[in-house]
Amino acid sequence: MAEKKSDGQKLEEKLLMRSANIGEADGSLLGEAKDFCEEYKKFLCNKTEREILDYALPILKKKGYKEFQIGKKYSPGSKFYMNNRDKALIMVTVGKRPIADGLRVGVSHTDSPRLDFKPNPLFEDTDMAYFKTHYYGGIKKYQWAAIPLSLHGVIMLAEGKTIKVNIGEEEGDPVFCVTDLLPHLAMNQMKKPATEIIEGEQLNILVGCWPFKDEKISGKVKLNIMNILFEKYGVTEKDFLTAELCAVPAFRPIDVGLDRSMIGAYGQDDSACAFANFMAEIECKGPEFTTITIFADKEETGSDGNTGMRSFFFRDFLEDFVSAYGLQVRHVLRRSVCLSCDVNAAIDPAFGDVFERSNCSFLNRGPVVSKYTGSRGKYSTNDASAETMSFLRKILDDAKVPWQVGELGKVDIGGGGTIAADISVHNLDTVDMGVPVLSMHSPFEITSKTDVYLLYKAISAFYSSKIEKK
Repeated sequence: MAEKKSDGQKLEEKLLMRSANIGEADGSLLGEAKDFCEEYKKFLCNKTEREILDYALPILKKKGYKEFQIGKKYSPGSKFYMNNRDKALIMVTVGKRPIADGLRVGVSHTDSPRLDFKPNPLFEDTDMAYFKTHYYGGIKKYQWAAIPLSLHGVIMLAEGKTIKVNIGEEEGDPVFCVTDLLPHLAMNQMKKPATEIIEGEQLNILVGCWPFKDEKISGKVKLNIMNILFEKYGVTEKDFLTAELCAVPAFRPIDVGLDRSMIGAYGQDDSACAFANFMAEIECKGPEFTTITIFADKEETGSDGNTGMRSFFFRDFLEDFVSAYGLQVRHVLRRSVCLSCDVNAAIDPAFGDVFERSNCSFLNRGPVVSKYTGSRGKYSTNDASAETMSFLRKILDDAKVPWQVGELGKVDIGGGGTIAADISVHNLDTVDMGVPVLSMHSPFEITSKTDVYLLYKAISAFYSSKIEKK
């Protein structure tokens, strides 16, 4: 016989919040999440923004998406896309309500921290060949030494041909690395602050040590490497000037934990959100409001450039889209809502002193809604209004999607930003929502499968909701 609840227990249930591991309430959810995340692991094998578009575009076309036509009026249920320079993407499903009633926008970024090649990358030193790099985004440089790396990117040849490069991901491929100093000789190195243990100019990628056999030349190892690249791709050293190449961790996405409840992989910031956003978009059918899903580039370096969210590509697209209906963009955006789908830091008990436990996010408690980001006084943040938070709260609660709130660490410790600030500048109500991540910005990030799955559920609820913005 169940024990009768006390008055205090009843009042506690009525008045207080209780955040708990999702598995306590629904033990079957992990099985659904595991199935969902099998495709997510395939998505994670695409490690640059170009590769993610190569993954997405064939799927969009198979699902009936057509290339956007300027000036065309689209009927409800129509699906189309706009590809911005193979590095950013806009996907649309037209809703039943008039465009004038507003849009439901979901934005994720598809770039991740990495080691970009310098324009003149190849050099030889002490009979070893290296590629020089300039790190991209916020990294702990020492984490990138002595791990296997793969090479990705494109090279534009003089005649205009584009060569796609992907070395180190397939079975049998060689991998590459940044070397580190052995502990026996590292006394001085170990006295340095962590930011200087490995310096930026030491992030050189070892690519070979075998010489080209010709006594009449210098730089024999460099020439041998260049000859291998010429035979494989037809490139010369000058072609590096017209290339976008980078090194990323060669780890493949893999289950973590004896319970296989987590995924370990490079680039989950922000591929976890991009995949959830993508799946919610392509599975959206007959929404009330028109949905717009965006893959943006350059977030990790400030969202600059013509494929980042500070550019006008989003606004220009909207002008071309809504003008066909005789509408002004500013009027449509005022009635729209945007989810800036980006990750937050999951509390890590190994470093618990930097988190404020009442306002941080936890693995296995669902997607985390971040009212604000920024740092030290909310600098460089979008701070979602009470009305926007209430709008999203009702959608998630009605859909019975578990969710949590979180901020990025204690007030004076640090912080970080998302593209929400770059979106809300268009007078568009915006709030951040994503998944909690352990070891964020490292070569091997950790997420909970249930959090990724529930983020997809949350975005799907947002896209399909009939709730009108006040």
